[in-house]
Amino acid sequence: MSTYLHLRAVPPPALRNSAAWLERLFEDDSETVRHRAGRHREEVLDRRYLDQERIYAGACPDRAEDRPQTQVVLGGRPVFRADPHKPPFLVLTAAQARRVARFLAIADFDALWDFARDELLPRYGGVTAEPETWHAFASAHRELRAFYAQTAECGDAVVKWMPA
Repeated sequence: MSTYLHLRAVPPPALRNSAAWLERLFEDDSETVRHRAGRHREEVLDRRYLDQERIYAGACPDRAEDRPQTQVVLGGRPVFRADPHKPPFLVLTAAQARRVARFLAIADFDALWDFARDELLPRYGGVTAEPETWHAFASAHRELRAFYAQTAECGDAVVKWMPA
C-alpha cells in the first residue's frame, strides 16, 4: 500500500482522460507541470489518508443531497492504468471540486472528529494521544480546505494519485 496520496489541481482544458498523460502529470516536477498545465497546486496526504477519508466519508450528512464528503479524499471517477496491479487515478471535475470546497468551507471539523474518533483513536495511541492525533487530522483538514478552496476559485479539476 502507498504511504501517500497526491492531489493535483488541473485546469479542465489541460486535463486528458488518458492514464499515460496522468502518469506524466505526476512524474514531472512542479515546474514542468506548472508550465504544461498553466498553474500548479498540489496537496499530499501522508499514510493517514485512509483515516482522513473515514473522517469525511463516515460523517452523517446534514441533507441527503450534500454528499461531497465522499469525494474529499478517495472520491472521483477512476481512470484505470495499463497495469491492473496499480491503483487507478481518481478525477474530480471542476464542478465536483467546487462542491467539495463548499462542503469543507462549512464543515465543522470537531463534529466530524467526534463522529470518527472512537474508531480512529485506538490506531494512534488511544485517548492519551488524542491531542496529537486530533492536531494531525485537523491540520490535514485545514490543508485540504485551502487546496480545494483555491482549486474551486480557479475553476480547476482535481486528479488524485496513490503511488504503487
